[in-house]
Amino acid sequence: MSDSIVFSDLSLPPSILKTLKNLGYEIPTPIQKESIPLLMNGRDLIGQAQTGTGKTAAFALPILSRLDVSQKSPQILVLTPTRELAIQVSEAFQAYARHLKGFHVLPVYGGQSYTIQLNGLKRGVHVVVGTPGRILDHLRRETLKIDELRTVVLDEADEMLNMGFIEDVEKIISGAPKTCQIAMFSATMPGPVRRIAKLYLKSPSEIKIESKTTTVESVEQRYLLLNNNQKLEALTRLLEVENYDGVLVFVRTKSATAEISEKLEARGFAAAALNGDMSQMLRERTVNHLKKRKLDIVVATDVAARGLDVDRLSLVINYDIPHDVEPYIHRIGRTGRAGREGKAILLVTPREKRLLRDIERATKQKIEPTQLPSSQEIGRKRAELFKERVLQTFANQPLHFFTEHLKELKKDLNMSLEELAPALLFLAQKDQSLQVEKSISELKYAQKEESQESREKLSGKAKSLRKRKLPGNVKFDCYRVEVGKRHKARVGDIVGAIANEADIESQFIGNIRLYDDYSTVELPEGMPKEIFHLLKKTHIRQRKLNLRLLAEA
Repeated sequence: MSDSIVFSDLSLPPSILKTLKNLGYEIPTPIQKESIPLLMNGRDLIGQAQTGTGKTAAFALPILSRLDVSQKSPQILVLTPTRELAIQVSEAFQAYARHLKGFHVLPVYGGQSYTIQLNGLKRGVHVVVGTPGRILDHLRRETLKIDELRTVVLDEADEMLNMGFIEDVEKIISGAPKTCQIAMFSATMPGPVRRIAKLYLKSPSEIKIESKTTTVESVEQRYLLLNNNQKLEALTRLLEVENYDGVLVFVRTKSATAEISEKLEARGFAAAALNGDMSQMLRERTVNHLKKRKLDIVVATDVAARGLDVDRLSLVINYDIPHDVEPYIHRIGRTGRAGREGKAILLVTPREKRLLRDIERATKQKIEPTQLPSSQEIGRKRAELFKERVLQTFANQPLHFFTEHLKELKKDLNMSLEELAPALLFLAQKDQSLQVEKSISELKYAQKEESQESREKLSGKAKSLRKRKLPGNVKFDCYRVEVGKRHKARVGDIVGAIANEADIESQFIGNIRLYDDYSTVELPEGMPKEIFHLLKKTHIRQRKLNLRLLAEA
């Protein structure tokens, strides 16, 4: 297939294409481009590709395209090595199926209450995503039926081998219908994994994607962790403080290019949008303006930036983190060319930290954290620029008229130069105030930084508890949160929100029970007040958790 392939060329149904457009997916990654047509045609498949190359969409999209929503028994089984990946894959299926009415996916893994899983299975599910041990346990109990499965997916098969699950995997596959389609994805193909493929897959197609593991060495990579509603403020602050020549700001959707560029222009930046809906003439004019320094900032989608080669680009800002590694590599490759130094900054929300880790693993490079530029830094930068403007004006402009006018002002107003200067300076600063006030977002950010030590204590305590073999020696407090089944909350939502906001690994979160209007969650006792108040304000499914001890509820 040619490199110009887009998702609409892959025979995906309109409901899936609509979702992809909403999510900002435009160009399939190599593994998606190769896998989707084969899986749509019912072929068995061996896909060899690294984490972060878009494997989940590569099997989820064609699977959803062939799904029969009217059939309530499990049609798809996805095996993963860890519960974290099971939750991640389940969430991806849910996101891709947002326009499939009545669709249900269930994550099944050890450590979670059987009641939740049994209720989900009784209700009827189309896709089950789980770890081999717990899936096998349900099969033994006969609480999970796989006699009507259409497809089995082995995700990260080599990791399941490394974790000792390969025998369980084989038992599960052997119990599936012989006509079942099987897709296996693995970064490597060790002997036992290859043996299972040979034994159970029927004339499989094989795809091997050579993922880029290094990025441009001259590109300095950093990330900024923040909430979604802080992104625009963070972007404008970065653009004020960072030293750059030309900037590319990447967003996921075409509409976002226009929205962000307009907001930057309103803040005094020379910015423009670049997206696939623009005419070729307008695109070329935008690029030429960037090259000729009539523009400093271009806000673009991945598609629109293809083939863009502008020497003066020294900074790439990922306003929206890409879903896969390949687009990230292409994005930051726009800077640091021809031996020049370049910088790349990622804006990452707590729920996107997994994507950040995927990028680090695949590129084998550490992306360093950075902080939101402070009001003091912005004030210093504005003062420096103001001084430069004063010097340039003094050197290049005839000032005799203004000197005479100043004398008249002194006389008319009966004021000294020392008294006049501050007022004139205030008028001269225009919209770029030299006195920068702390914003609400900055104050919140500062409060989070101040509570970092407390979070580390809680996280450290959890880690020390792990060494004593959780949960046996752990004392938990039980909390109530104001989100439940009626709000379509899932255990994975609660685990993810608490893990991200409190910086606690998910395995240190105890039992979670979902009720109609609320849920309960066990957390290590002795939670610092800062973390308690942080979680109290956290939202899940657009509802404030309002965390409180169950005994006090």
